[in-house]
Amino acid sequence: MLLIYGKEDSWTEEERESCMIESMAISKELESQGKWCAASPLQSITTATSVRVRDGKQQIVDGPFAETIEQLGGYYIIDADDLDEAIAIATRLPPAKKGTVEIRPLAPLPEPEQAEKDVIA
Repeated sequence: MLLIYGKEDSWTEEERESCMIESMAISKELESQGKWCAASPLQSITTATSVRVRDGKQQIVDGPFAETIEQLGGYYIIDADDLDEAIAIATRLPPAKKGTVEIRPLAPLPEPEQAEKDVIA
C-alpha cells in the first residue's frame, strides 16, 4: 500500500487538479499492467472523526488521530513484485514531490475458517 502524506494547504487548486490527472494516468498505466488494485484521495482532515476505545469506553474526537505537519491524503493499493518496484512507482507519484509516500505491505488476514475457530476458542 502506498500512503500519501502531505500538507493540505501546500497545493493550489490548479496543482491539485494537475496532480489528480497525472495520478489517474499512472493508475490507468498500472491497471493495464495488472499492478493497480485501488486508489483514492481522502477528503480534508476537517471531515475526519477518530474513534478510540479505552477501558471499554468509546472516545470520539473530531479531526485526525495524530497532530502532525503532514496528513494522510490518499492511498494506492498496488501489486508490486518487490520493494524496488514499489519505490519506483511511489517515486513517479506527484505527491512525492511535495509530501511523502509511505510504502507498507498489507498484512495477510487469517482464512475465514481459522478466524472463526479463534473467536470460538
